[in-house]
Amino acid sequence: MKATDYIALALNEHKVSCVFELVGGMITHLVDSFYRNGNIRIVSVHHEQAAAFAADASGRMMGVPGVALATSGPGATNLLTGIGSCYFDSSPAIFITGQVNRSEIKGDRAIRQLGFQETDIVSMAQPITKATWQVRESGDIPVMLQRAFDLATSGRPGPVLLDIPMDVQRGDITQADIAAAAAAAAKTTSPIVSSAQIEEMLVAIREAKRPLILVGGGIRSAQACDLVREFIDLVNVPVVNSLMGVDVLPYSHRLRVGMIGSYGNRWANLAIGQSDFLLVLGSRLDIRQTGSETAAFKGARTIYHVDCEPGEINNRVIGCVPIVADLKQFLATAIGVAREPSQRFTERTEWLGEIATLRNAWPDTAEAANMPGINPNVFLHQLSAASTSASAYAIDVGQHQMWAGQSIEVQPDQRFLTSGGMGSMGFSLPAAIGAACVAAPRPVVVVAGDGGFQCNIQELQTVARNRLPIKIVILNNRCHGMVRQFQQSYFDERYQSTLWGYNAPDYAKVAVAYGLPGHTVSQEADVPAALQWLWEKPDEPALLQVMVDTFINAYPKIAFGKPITEMEPFSKPIEMEGT
Repeated sequence: MKATDYIALALNEHKVSCVFELVGGMITHLVDSFYRNGNIRIVSVHHEQAAAFAADASGRMMGVPGVALATSGPGATNLLTGIGSCYFDSSPAIFITGQVNRSEIKGDRAIRQLGFQETDIVSMAQPITKATWQVRESGDIPVMLQRAFDLATSGRPGPVLLDIPMDVQRGDITQADIAAAAAAAAKTTSPIVSSAQIEEMLVAIREAKRPLILVGGGIRSAQACDLVREFIDLVNVPVVNSLMGVDVLPYSHRLRVGMIGSYGNRWANLAIGQSDFLLVLGSRLDIRQTGSETAAFKGARTIYHVDCEPGEINNRVIGCVPIVADLKQFLATAIGVAREPSQRFTERTEWLGEIATLRNAWPDTAEAANMPGINPNVFLHQLSAASTSASAYAIDVGQHQMWAGQSIEVQPDQRFLTSGGMGSMGFSLPAAIGAACVAAPRPVVVVAGDGGFQCNIQELQTVARNRLPIKIVILNNRCHGMVRQFQQSYFDERYQSTLWGYNAPDYAKVAVAYGLPGHTVSQEADVPAALQWLWEKPDEPALLQVMVDTFINAYPKIAFGKPITEMEPFSKPIEMEGT
């Protein structure tokens, strides 16, 4: 069997339903084999970064590694931002790059390049992958591909890259090679979770007066969402979430509090400050969650921190009780212990009432109430009410990302996809393409800013060509809003490159140029009719441009150098933030 024919067959057997690519000379054998196989959809995009982001999103949605292909040289290097996104956000993905023939690889020669477009992508990608290999013999492909799938999905998920020279792609795979791959399939084991440690943790929960559970992106990465919902209902503890954990609990869940962090819901940050116990599940406790003052975040409260990577525990926030475990196994064991007749978890009516009081005192919709025009937080609640049929929200990076984390009303079966660790503008549109391809026929909603949307605007053609049911919403404030807000705080309102020297097109007209319906709304009173227009044809793409004030800020925001409970604009930072 030809090597690339085997790759197509193997990906199909691993339940990969589509691959994302921008064609180039060094992947023509791969593309042809996928085409002739016919069981895997080939989605051609217009920039390799978009292919990588699409693979990222499809991997998150399905738990099966997303797959992107790229040719050698610029094709491979263009994948790197998306590969990094997968690595930092724990998305299972496999990237396959074409490479020049083995005879054209420079090896140890004291030259920069031998073959045309020859580039050492293996060395470049190593720091942001779980593994990166160049395949030297065709017969090695079955074993290496099996190892790639095992590694991408085991432990903390992430990306694996295979770089395959052109002549290796043309080589033969034997039945013995295929048999070796079956024998090489990993038998993964997880650390044993101690029932005694879980019982100790449950005692601490029962004794706490104001306990909280913090859920992060690791819940979805571990495919443990159903388990964590069951556990939360058992122990009756209110839940806060990180930006990457917005979709762990549905918005309407009785124990959901809200998003914490640098731009978290004000009441959720205040609840953290009042809590006496915190159980952290699948969250790194990075600076965007805790603020810079880690000692204040820890305070006198007891923190149990569960993570599959020991290095993430007691990394920034010191003094946590560590539980190194796969979240799925931990939660299954914890549920079993919590269901024992001796375990009793009472309703925390008083504590929930205190949180409700905080929420009523500091609603998200009031943070920008004094600004003219459409209020982004109010709009995102309206968008949520209109978008209950969507499978996912794909959120870009910027102020709108914070507003979305604060105000999107995620339904029980919806996903919230955004670029967290990499924080890459341009993520949302290609991510929506990846999500739409694996969640069909359900639509996907994009929420983007005018600045970030231009980074991968070319993928409107991919949406139009494939008639993907993607509802694109662009919050247009005519600037790079998050950095403009930073300049307002720290650079005496010198808005170079965010407002001065920046502009954006009329996106409604751009949509029409790509053959998509486009519409603009600029008045609050017109929003209901605009959302009705957006969803008039649920299975068709459409773009809605929402004009918001240029100088609206994303609040609340932790005042840098102060505890999580002290937030702008009422509290001022004591130093310039470094992140």
